[in-house]
Amino acid sequence: MDCIQEIVSDVNTIRWAPFGSAGTTTKLSLHSEDDPARLPPAAVGHSHKPSGRYVLAAGRGSEEDGLCQAITSGALQPRVTYRVTGWVSVVEGTSHPVRVSVRINENEDSSVLDAGAVCAEAGKWTEIKGAFRLRESPMSADVYVHGAPAGVDLKVMDLRIIATDHKARFAQLKEKTDKVRKRDVVLSFGGGALLGAELSSGASVRVVQLDNGFPLGTCINGNVIQDPAFVDFFTNHMDWAVFENELKWYWTEAQRGQLNYNDADRLLDFCDRLGKPVRGHCIFWAVDGAVQQWVKDIGGDRDQLMSVVQDRLRSLLSRYAGRFPHYDVNNEMLHGRFYRDRLGEDVSALMFREAAQLDPGAALFVNDYNVECANDPNATPEKYMALIDELRRGGAQVGGIGLQGHVSNPVGEVICDALDKLATTDLPIWITELDVGEQDEGLRADDLEVVLREAYAHPAVEGVIFWGIMQGHMWRQNAALLNADGSVNEAGQRFIDLRREWLSDARGRIDAEGQFKFRGFHGTYIVQLTTPTGTKMLKTFTIGKGDAPLVLDMENL
Repeated sequence: MDCIQEIVSDVNTIRWAPFGSAGTTTKLSLHSEDDPARLPPAAVGHSHKPSGRYVLAAGRGSEEDGLCQAITSGALQPRVTYRVTGWVSVVEGTSHPVRVSVRINENEDSSVLDAGAVCAEAGKWTEIKGAFRLRESPMSADVYVHGAPAGVDLKVMDLRIIATDHKARFAQLKEKTDKVRKRDVVLSFGGGALLGAELSSGASVRVVQLDNGFPLGTCINGNVIQDPAFVDFFTNHMDWAVFENELKWYWTEAQRGQLNYNDADRLLDFCDRLGKPVRGHCIFWAVDGAVQQWVKDIGGDRDQLMSVVQDRLRSLLSRYAGRFPHYDVNNEMLHGRFYRDRLGEDVSALMFREAAQLDPGAALFVNDYNVECANDPNATPEKYMALIDELRRGGAQVGGIGLQGHVSNPVGEVICDALDKLATTDLPIWITELDVGEQDEGLRADDLEVVLREAYAHPAVEGVIFWGIMQGHMWRQNAALLNADGSVNEAGQRFIDLRREWLSDARGRIDAEGQFKFRGFHGTYIVQLTTPTGTKMLKTFTIGKGDAPLVLDMENL
């Protein structure tokens, strides 16, 4: 739940002013929605209902033209995450990108922060949401809405900026987590031949969780696995891995016909020795800049390009059949079209179909970025769902949804809203490339906790993989959990603390019916029963998902 303080007041009044390029002709006017049926539901995560009153910006001469409102001096505080929420619509066309920005003014200097973006539809209200944070208190600040093409009239209703309250949100998530990730358990010792009458004397029980049923992992590469501090942390705190680059096509076949799987094999052997499953990332990459030059040089020769695509599928998936539980099939299709532009719209579904035949046991994922952040009109949950529907219509066996998770200033309600929408596909969701960028380690720890608690509390999310954890061995700066010298920083300690919080430990005595009851997180456990005479029993068991209590006959396990 958000705290009460709202930064933008009188949201639908003429306090808004035209804003944009020099000589802008934008005119503002106040209106009311004349059809209540067109009003959207309350904004995600709080009780605001749409008022039906909106400001219309007409006569816009460029994408930068729109409407602007000054933020009350002193209202914005540094180190606070501010959430943006409201509704927008456009008058002309079908859909257009609309953006919210915050302009920060310091003396004669100013900077602009992205604070949300969405594709707004004509004749329909679309929620726009986002977030931002300041490092210092500004002299003055303004919020403005813009982005649609010149000539497109823009409607804005109930735009608000609200300071988030992590403590209140975390309290809600702990209750949600208890329902989603825990289960009542009855351990029945029965009083049979194994222990006999000793149970009636009140034997003691100690239950310890060995691992959590929710996997956490990280990407690795050939250099980082040579660092003993990384290996120690990875061994003790990570459950899965993914290769940073070593399985990508541009790495395994930098020159046509010269295959190099040695680097991937070494990483796979490393994970096998530690018993860590590995995601297969990735078979193809849809973004032009990630395609090696020799593939680009094939140009418009459709038959030749299709031939090398088929060769890549057969080479990779036949070699590693059964070794990778997941594959990202055609990475970042919301942001790239290299193969579709040259081989047709059906080529992505073909990649899925062929992969399913070559390695039937692997779950085949879509994987993309910005979907959970509400800052990219090209990567909304709705567009991701439409892509999945298109793949399914083409016969693709989509087995999971990957959210990369390269985030800054995360807001839990925004992430949860994206997860809720994607969960309607009935596909498992993984956060596949998590890194939380923030120079201040304390804020980084707070931001990391936001993302991990949202993921862990959501029933559709089945795992989280970091895109690196150690400074100097990461694609993104200011996102490490381990410093370059191997020491654990504040974000890393927060991660360890959360893992510890999500493990159950129970102890007590058997009741008169020979049972011991507790509620525990999903995962693997060991139980020790000790009778008054010193007889001991050790058993392992697993708590899986389920609403009904899990009843286990310990003598027959």
